[in-house]
Amino acid sequence: MDAIDCKILRCLAENARSKASTISQEINFSISAVIERIHKLEDNGIIRQYTMVLDHKLLGNDIAAWMEVGLEHPKFYDTFVEGIMEMPNILTCYYLTGDFDFMLQIITGSSEELEIIHRRIKSIEGVSATKTHFVLKTLKENILLLPEEL
Repeated sequence: MDAIDCKILRCLAENARSKASTISQEINFSISAVIERIHKLEDNGIIRQYTMVLDHKLLGNDIAAWMEVGLEHPKFYDTFVEGIMEMPNILTCYYLTGDFDFMLQIITGSSEELEIIHRRIKSIEGVSATKTHFVLKTLKENILLLPEEL
């Protein structure tokens, strides 16, 4: 990856629907070279997918929470992962070191829905402890970290 690739990634980060012609004008590179580089970034797995960013509050999901989850024993790892994969309100799941085994990001429409999700998580075999943190306000929310230009 070089400085041109970084510039292309910045353009796509601002608008993933940008046309190669627009990017080419912005970075002063030929359209065919931009297309070739984008394909190479995709083929190498640097660009994994193109997606959209939703405003969850406008969609009626204004409760955000982070939940720490502890397991009784590592043998319950697979059961837990299978269980949470079926829950669409869990946006992210991180496997951790420390006092808890997992950190879940949950978005939902009400505290009642969060309670239902909490009960479902607690009922997964092997879950021994949870700790839930309500998000009061989101101050920073980047969805990607771009490389510094080389």
